[in-house]
Amino acid sequence: MANLRRSVTVLVLTFLFSLSNAHNITKILAKDPEFSTFNHYLTATHLADEINRRQTITVLAVDNSAMSSILSKGYSLYTIRNILSLHVLVDYFGTKKLHQITDGSTSTASMFQSTGSATGTSGYVNITDIKGGKVAFGVQDDDSELTARYVKSIFEKAYNISVVHISQVLTSPEAEAPTASPSDIVLTTILEKQGCKAFSDILKSTGADKTFQDTVDGGLTVFCPSDSAVGKFMPKFKALSKANKTALVLYHGMPVYQSLQMLRSGNGAVNTLATEGDNKFDFTVQNDGTEVTLETEVVTAKIMGTLKDQEPLIIYKIDKVLLPREIYKAVKASAPAPKSSKHKPKNAAADEDANGPAADAPGDDDGEVADDKNGAVSRSSSVVMAIVGLCFGLWLM
Repeated sequence: MANLRRSVTVLVLTFLFSLSNAHNITKILAKDPEFSTFNHYLTATHLADEINRRQTITVLAVDNSAMSSILSKGYSLYTIRNILSLHVLVDYFGTKKLHQITDGSTSTASMFQSTGSATGTSGYVNITDIKGGKVAFGVQDDDSELTARYVKSIFEKAYNISVVHISQVLTSPEAEAPTASPSDIVLTTILEKQGCKAFSDILKSTGADKTFQDTVDGGLTVFCPSDSAVGKFMPKFKALSKANKTALVLYHGMPVYQSLQMLRSGNGAVNTLATEGDNKFDFTVQNDGTEVTLETEVVTAKIMGTLKDQEPLIIYKIDKVLLPREIYKAVKASAPAPKSSKHKPKNAAADEDANGPAADAPGDDDGEVADDKNGAVSRSSSVVMAIVGLCFGLWLM
């Protein structure tokens, strides 16, 4: 019993610790008006959502004076996003680590590297310790010039998030290059560059790519399954009728722009490009802390990251193909049968034979039981209360 108590206690503390790692870059920077412009553009470009989603991150913030150097050039919001993406490092660099870099210099990837716009290593940032206990930063392009200096630490949570004030804006020709407006973007090309070639191929093979492309200007959210997820699903996809193939692909798009923050704050059912009249073809958005899931009553998919965020277009990568219940049989939560019952009731068997499985029903490994569509109660809160209650009960035993 003592071992069980210790195990449950460790589980509770670990779970609560994971929840405590959540951070909000907007609130962190809002404490100092000196960074109000930088803070504003992190929000306007939706980089703030990406920063808040990540468990380990470093933000190189610049003050209002430094921000004026790029705002005076009249860049589009999309280009400003690229430039500011260079200031978000996908690793943790606290003050101590910055001043004790192994071999005196290192390079680390920024969010700009993940946009697909960075060529070569132009999305990497060089960090170097220089004389006088100073730290310098520069974009790792051909020149590798160290243009900015460490000024001070703004906020740190060890190994989770570090916000550092640097003296100048980091930029590069690639980041400053004109960025196409959404209507000029070829969606399938973006998908192919970002590890979603398999999904791009079925978009084109069904002709659904035109519907997606025509929707961009009015707002479009795309949920792109990874190549491995599509590859695993392809045998089942090939067995579908032509109409169901098209509907399934359209099911991966929403005819509105939904940032990650919007998805987190708007739990509930959402329509898709496949929605038509009584054919709902909707799914439920749920969030649990920083994790956002899409629940179709047949399968639950998790958002793995953002491939492109250029309002009114946003593309997310998900870990599974979304399976609509209109095509596949919904997975139902069945109540446990009484222990004394050894045989299925005759009327239940008859009903099953009469109704039959839905067309193209998936195998047992294709889905999970979906939660209630209302999504009114946060699952994280329920889990916390349940675990804490269990721990408390064990201690009283």
